[in-house]
Amino acid sequence: MKNSSLGPVNISIIVPVLNEAAIIRRFLQHLRATAPGAEIIVVDGGSNDGTVELCRGLADHIVESARGRARQMNTGAQVAHGKILWFLHSDSCIATNSLKAIENVLADSRIAGDLCVNLFRIALGDRGLFCRRENFLALDGYPEQPLLEDADFYRKLRAVGRVRQIPVTIQTSARRYEALGPVRTSLFYLLIMTLYLAGTKMSVLEKMAGRFASRRQIRTQRSEIYEPVL
Repeated sequence: MKNSSLGPVNISIIVPVLNEAAIIRRFLQHLRATAPGAEIIVVDGGSNDGTVELCRGLADHIVESARGRARQMNTGAQVAHGKILWFLHSDSCIATNSLKAIENVLADSRIAGDLCVNLFRIALGDRGLFCRRENFLALDGYPEQPLLEDADFYRKLRAVGRVRQIPVTIQTSARRYEALGPVRTSLFYLLIMTLYLAGTKMSVLEKMAGRFASRRQIRTQRSEIYEPVL
């Protein structure tokens, strides 16, 4: 059920969605069970499959936005009431101790945020990035670009404070890897991240990502807006 007694909020969970009717209700029910007291904000990028209707009664706020993960997450941050923002994908599964762990780590004013990172020390969207709302707004949020907006924001976040991994597991569906092919997808992501850290222009990376998605013939609306997720 929607948090009808929503009082002072410490953590706002922001979920960008686009045509997620198959999974969104189960995901929101999962959030309600594992993150009680959090403000849940769903930001829809123009779904036409009934996603918005399925969110009613489970999300505290349902917001419409222009398509694109970065735009949607920035829109959600603007309406959030929590002191802490936590960005999650709708195909994620979080641990029951997640909220407490986030609150504990941010009790240290020197910590800017984080959750869990990969070997590049770059936080990507499916890592469940969190930070203080004041820092997010001061950094002007996510850069509104087609890919690697998470990585760019994370690098800015590291400039304003320490980042710290917390002992919390977050699992994300393997559907993207299954659709594109696990080995090829992993190698492609490795190549993109290496080039990104080497300073390759975003326009070049965008073209590479577009060609990769095209070769694998990903034709769903989700692929057009969200793929490949980096």
